[in-house]
Amino acid sequence: MAQITASLVVAVVAGVVPLAAQTSLSIYGDGRVVVRRTLPQSLDKGKNTLTLKLDELDAATLFSPDSSVAVLSAVLRPATDEATALRRAVGQTLAFVRARTSGGADTVRATVLRTDPAQLRLSDGRVLFSSPGEPLFPSDLVSSVPEATVTLEATRARPRTDLAYVIEGAARWQAGYQVILQGVRCQVSGTATIVSTTLHADSADVQLVAGSINRAGPAAPPRPGFLQRGAVQLQEMVVTGGAAGEETVGETHVYQLPGRPSLVPGVSVTVALFPGASVPYTQEFVVPGALPWRGYFAQSPAEPDRVPVQVWYTLKRPRGTPFGERPLPGGTVQLFQADSGGRLQLVGEARSDHTAPGRDLLVQSGDAFDVTAERVQTDYNQEQIAPPKRGMTPRQRITAAYKVTIANAKPESVSVDVRETRFGTWRVTESSLPAEKLSATGVRFRVSVPAGGEAMLTYTVQAES
Repeated sequence: MAQITASLVVAVVAGVVPLAAQTSLSIYGDGRVVVRRTLPQSLDKGKNTLTLKLDELDAATLFSPDSSVAVLSAVLRPATDEATALRRAVGQTLAFVRARTSGGADTVRATVLRTDPAQLRLSDGRVLFSSPGEPLFPSDLVSSVPEATVTLEATRARPRTDLAYVIEGAARWQAGYQVILQGVRCQVSGTATIVSTTLHADSADVQLVAGSINRAGPAAPPRPGFLQRGAVQLQEMVVTGGAAGEETVGETHVYQLPGRPSLVPGVSVTVALFPGASVPYTQEFVVPGALPWRGYFAQSPAEPDRVPVQVWYTLKRPRGTPFGERPLPGGTVQLFQADSGGRLQLVGEARSDHTAPGRDLLVQSGDAFDVTAERVQTDYNQEQIAPPKRGMTPRQRITAAYKVTIANAKPESVSVDVRETRFGTWRVTESSLPAEKLSATGVRFRVSVPAGGEAMLTYTVQAES
């Protein structure tokens, strides 16, 4: 029996009859969940009224996936709180706990006359205007889950009832990729991890949806505190039985989990996204440029400035290969490499965007340790030039020269790219190494640095602003 919270009840004309139901869930990375319920309750042609007790139900999103059935109305009554239970108890006599002792509870009985303002009559006839203690309610006054009365209209008799709705912030999932670097190739595996925040599902059909889906309503509520403190406190549960299936639906990719996992708040469920793959990769060292993307750039201090040397990995994904044909949901990529004792060490980590089939996976893993760079501005000149047309604001032409010194403490030579990108009109006027134009806004200088040595790059740029 698939269930969300403890039960599902359908009330049909003569009474309330418990029924089994099948649950299918589509979980999104932003906390939204599409819930599909198939109830074995048949529908007659015409109007049918059902009463559903489902936690998390948002009646505003309720609809029928069956094209022959329409939702005419849905009235949602939330789970009972103390104030609601007191209103329902008007005219009834309740027990109120005044104190708890080792021998039991000290109680007093009073009849609820009204709730706003509060009026309670004791057994001797006296009336209180506040509660004499903590009220004890009979179960028939309390509903533990929201209850919705739904009216459906069927154009023909149906052997079952299909309903669907969307809930917010109930569960999330994220992709994770583990990359083991081995020479010129690497071993790649991918997993999807689901964390339920409030959602209970016992033996559900689960799909994970990857894509950029707009949100028309408010964002999902914050996660409970026990999840904000970090995943290290979560109990791990790994679902076995093969990798997830994948298909394209609209502009999303849907991953079908194998089997029928159960979801419990605070428990993470992990499943393989695809079989492990061995793929070629490349490593690059990149020194980011000194120029701002747009606008004015000023004279720099005279002292050399230490700049990071970024480490980038490119995992090759040509079309026609199993790994290249696979869409990769955005997630966390962790790179590992074995030390001299064969122990895998974490050597890089980064977030990745959704990667379409045939697109290489690019990962900036961190900054280099043994490859360092310093940059200094060696010349700077600013001059005013005439505007292109009369009446327009005068322009400025800035000419700046730079020297980049790259040191390599590794036992082998490395190639380092120094890149400059800028919007608008600008150019490299001279350089000690060729300036390779990568795009309308970017150039690259490729610097070869010997083992245990240094290399120097000088270049001059001219820009208008």
